[in-house]
Amino acid sequence: QVQLVESGGGLVQAGGSLRLSCAASGRTFSNYARGWFRQAPGKEREFVTAITRSGSTYYADSVKGRFTISRDNAKNTVYLQMNSLKPEDTAVYYCAAGYRPIITTAQAMDRRGYDYWGQGTQVTVSS
Repeated sequence: QVQLVESGGGLVQAGGSLRLSCAASGRTFSNYARGWFRQAPGKEREFVTAITRSGSTYYADSVKGRFTISRDNAKNTVYLQMNSLKPEDTAVYYCAAGYRPIITTAQAMDRRGYDYWGQGTQVTVSS
């Protein structure tokens, strides 16, 4: 009942910025916590950031101070502002939506807590 479509990925030099978007359709956007995960080839999909129904945010240690998640419920869209990008940020970035409330950092990080996933958008950071 929920479809997610990411956009905004691309190639950027180290130190640069990108802004990813994830548009949701179907059920009411505000009913879902939203998150971003990323996956490099041959590696596990890892947590990046999440925003709860109430607007609380969580970040992986690797992106704290550099990435910012936000949401616009009127547009059914969540954003990921990525600043000071590093080559190790290179990955496919996936938007996720979960119906379960997120109360703890562990819950935000748990992929099993998300019910819907986008197709992913490639982010490549060059040295």
